[in-house]
Amino acid sequence: MDKLDRTDKRILSELQKNGNISNLELADRIGLSASPCLRRVKSLEAAGIIGKKVTLLNEQELGLTLTALISVSMDKHTPERFNAFESTIAKYSEVQECLLITGSSADYQLKVVVKDMAAYQTFLLGKLTTIDGVTGVHSSFVMKKVINTTALPLEHIGEKN
Repeated sequence: MDKLDRTDKRILSELQKNGNISNLELADRIGLSASPCLRRVKSLEAAGIIGKKVTLLNEQELGLTLTALISVSMDKHTPERFNAFESTIAKYSEVQECLLITGSSADYQLKVVVKDMAAYQTFLLGKLTTIDGVTGVHSSFVMKKVINTTALPLEHIGEKN
């Protein structure tokens, strides 16, 4: 992190906007020639700063019209119980995020995407509430995505503490 410079920051910013950009176009946008640009990208990948590249799909176009945020409470706060929950929940394709949280009566916060309310009910009753240790579930439904990004803030890169 300490070794990142302004050019690295620009590369990361451009790749967050479009991970499918060609190296030639990326190099042009940041003001480098293609070879040094590719070396920097490979270095950022090797350092683990660029984790993976994915294609983001449009859930509405795929008929996935309902997004739920679900708070999940567990009966026991033991590593074995949490590990069992996490390994089970990871198997469900409807779960987009699973966060272990604090500062709430819930233990986990899930982001779930499904076709409709009937599919949500099937997920809730057929999968989530059948996991050992789940004692409480509170659901909220997304009405509108005001901000929906996968981009991380990069303003702090290069700042001196």
